Amino acid sequence: MDKQPRWRRQAVLVIGDLIAVPICLSLAYLLRFGDFSALLRVEPWLLLSLPIVSIPAFYMVGLYRSLIRHIGPQAITAAVRGAFISALLLIALAILGNERDLPRSVPFIYWMAIFIAVGAPRFLARSFILRITQRRGVREPVIIYGAGAAGIQLVSALQQGLEYSIVAFVDDDLGLQGAQIRGVNVYSPQELPRLIGKHDAKQILIAMPSVSPERRRDIMQELGDLPVRVKTLPTLGDLVSGKSRLDELREVRIEDILGREPVPPQQELLERNIRGKVVLVTGAGGSIGSELCRQIALLGPTRLIGLDLSELAIYQLDQEMRRLALIEGLEVPFYPIIGSVLDRNKMAAIMQGHGVQTLYHAAAYKHVPLVESNAIEGLRNNVFGTQVCATAAQEAGVELFVLISTDKAVRPTNVMGASKRLSEMLLQNLQRNEGGTRFVMVRFGNVLGSSGSVVPLFQDQIIKGGPVTVTHPEITRYFMTLSEAGELVIQAGSMGAGGEVFLLDMGAPVKIEGLARRMIHLMGYDVREADNPDGEIDILHTGLRPGEKLFEELLIGGDTLPTAHPRILCAQEDAPDAAATELALQQLGAAIGRADINAVRAVLSDAIPGYRPSGKESDFLEGFAGASLDSDLSAS
Repeated sequence: MDKQPRWRRQAVLVIGDLIAVPICLSLAYLLRFGDFSALLRVEPWLLLSLPIVSIPAFYMVGLYRSLIRHIGPQAITAAVRGAFISALLLIALAILGNERDLPRSVPFIYWMAIFIAVGAPRFLARSFILRITQRRGVREPVIIYGAGAAGIQLVSALQQGLEYSIVAFVDDDLGLQGAQIRGVNVYSPQELPRLIGKHDAKQILIAMPSVSPERRRDIMQELGDLPVRVKTLPTLGDLVSGKSRLDELREVRIEDILGREPVPPQQELLERNIRGKVVLVTGAGGSIGSELCRQIALLGPTRLIGLDLSELAIYQLDQEMRRLALIEGLEVPFYPIIGSVLDRNKMAAIMQGHGVQTLYHAAAYKHVPLVESNAIEGLRNNVFGTQVCATAAQEAGVELFVLISTDKAVRPTNVMGASKRLSEMLLQNLQRNEGGTRFVMVRFGNVLGSSGSVVPLFQDQIIKGGPVTVTHPEITRYFMTLSEAGELVIQAGSMGAGGEVFLLDMGAPVKIEGLARRMIHLMGYDVREADNPDGEIDILHTGLRPGEKLFEELLIGGDTLPTAHPRILCAQEDAPDAAATELALQQLGAAIGRADINAVRAVLSDAIPGYRPSGKESDFLEGFAGASLDSDLSAS
């Protein structure tokens, strides 16, 4: 029936109800008087008029809106209301028609009869349709973790389809264990291994959108060693924001595995340098830059400017900001600008022309192996792009300049980290010489969901059957969500008096091989290794890449100071020598101009304590000698 046009299905239901109403009225008389002669007492005009006035009532309560396949408990409520209104209409018709012989018990008997006649066929038809569709294909047995409101809604949605067969609920609520919901039994999570074996379940669906990140992480750890694939409903934040629907299942994300309880942001810190200000974000098309733009737009700046060299990135950001403004009702002007942070004239024109007051400098090349093999370009962009922007900010009277730095700047072993440490040093130098613009630096580790992240790489490798590539069995990294990083960067920037290096609390470090193993298990596979030769996915150790560390650090010295935010610390580090830093920048600029990679590495080694170059030189340096630092072809 559900495959017929909607109007045709509704017509069938209306015709059935038109026939049911007079039959139920006749049945009410029959049951009241107990013999068939009672049928002669029913007035013919009443048999004809009652169906005519009852059908609109049934329509008003919603009996013709739902598809038979998808009717649920709400259909019972509609049937009760429809039957009650029809019984009232019977009484009204009897009064209007001066029908004094209508027994008082007949409307009540009629109400019960028409309720059954209207409701029962719909649920019988639903059962028949589902039974027929289930026979057309084998549905995969799955277990739902979470028997709350979201779990109930999920099982209702999945029972309509052909993909899944719900064999059990599990829930740690003792009050729910042993109950039956929508025909599905609820068990303790401790029974999962037995349930998986009994039903040959291949997937567990987590239906707990409002659970805390820490609890979600604990659940993922519980499920990590089970031979099933795990999918989950969106988080409450995604549901509230409209990014996802409650019936949308998704693969487990790194946030689910590593999640921690978020600390509510301090609104005063968020707004201090944004509300009523003109804000510029460089590298706005990148991961952290675009997240900053999204959050800044919601904090009430007078205007927001996004700069990026990539036309595609800035176009996509512009479209996203337009959608955000439409959804949130924002009136913040957004100016998408294509350009390079190395273009002195352009940066000066942007800052002075727009009257920029707050600047977040996120423009940088950040992929360690690429910058290692393109050291000249990486240093030009990261170091001298920062210098150009900072100098232009001073000249334009920008109030706050926030540098997005990295944990790789601490005792760097690669060019990317060295470029960021040198950028920190030059800003600290500028802070000494000038009292107007406040220069603040914020260091943090890996951001989940950023371009080049290891997590989507692992997911893609697992889907393709492996191997999953890990550079070293002991390599560890810090991780933070994109939204949390954006919030903390904005708040940290509001704290500094100038020259500070702030560190974001990244939580506990994560061993990358352990992360890979958990992802493999949660996607329903086993690791193939010596003690498990029947596993499906290999883990391959490829060796550390040029400039790659086993462990990252956030602090050069050993001391930190607390701040007004529990997840933001202020580094207590020795300030670099001003004259030595200035000389290093001059020597580095000259070496880059000559494309002399050996001289470049020598300058970095002398200028940055702890820098240990990998010794891997670029294969593409010839032909770049004499390149101008003002070139518009430089990347932002």
